[in-house]
Amino acid sequence: MATQAPPERLTMFIDAVIAIALTLLALELPVPTGDTTEAMLSSVADHGKEYLACGVSFVVIAAHWRAHHEIFGHVRSLNSRLISLTLAWLFMQVLTPFATRVITADGAFPPRFSLYAIVQVLASASFALIIREIRREHLYRPDTPPWAFSQNLVRSVCLAAVFGVSIPVSFVTSGTWAYLCWVAAPLVLAVAGRVQGRAR
Repeated sequence: MATQAPPERLTMFIDAVIAIALTLLALELPVPTGDTTEAMLSSVADHGKEYLACGVSFVVIAAHWRAHHEIFGHVRSLNSRLISLTLAWLFMQVLTPFATRVITADGAFPPRFSLYAIVQVLASASFALIIREIRREHLYRPDTPPWAFSQNLVRSVCLAAVFGVSIPVSFVTSGTWAYLCWVAAPLVLAVAGRVQGRAR
């Protein structure tokens, strides 16, 4: 049974938590030091992986939020299961800044890399379950286009697969190959989108 809580209240709560998660990414960035321009630039280079990880995580969280925002624009009512799944998805977004700090630490690359990848797998999987719940319980508006849910569902499955595959790769190859799995994500999404477009 759908609850009386309007989806707008949950959406506002999500927006606030996502904003905090994005802010936490910046708060953890090291401040460059140095008395000269050369020393400052050298300090920036020394912390390059932290800055890069922050940028990647910003894009990842923003992509998750954008997809969720797009889906919830079609939601007309909530049920308890949808709220629980959304909170599970939101928890993964909150964990991303922590996973970002872990992946930039030194030593034991495979476990550190895997933690970040697992968080993203769980985020994508929980989002796929959100879509499934909305469709199964007919919690969407009557004017929702038929492709709105299927498109985002395919994206979630593809992202979960890409991050999932990167986990064993990180244990059997160098870090470069593991990161290349993530770099391939836009290509995988583009191919999936094209295939899905032809199927409509």
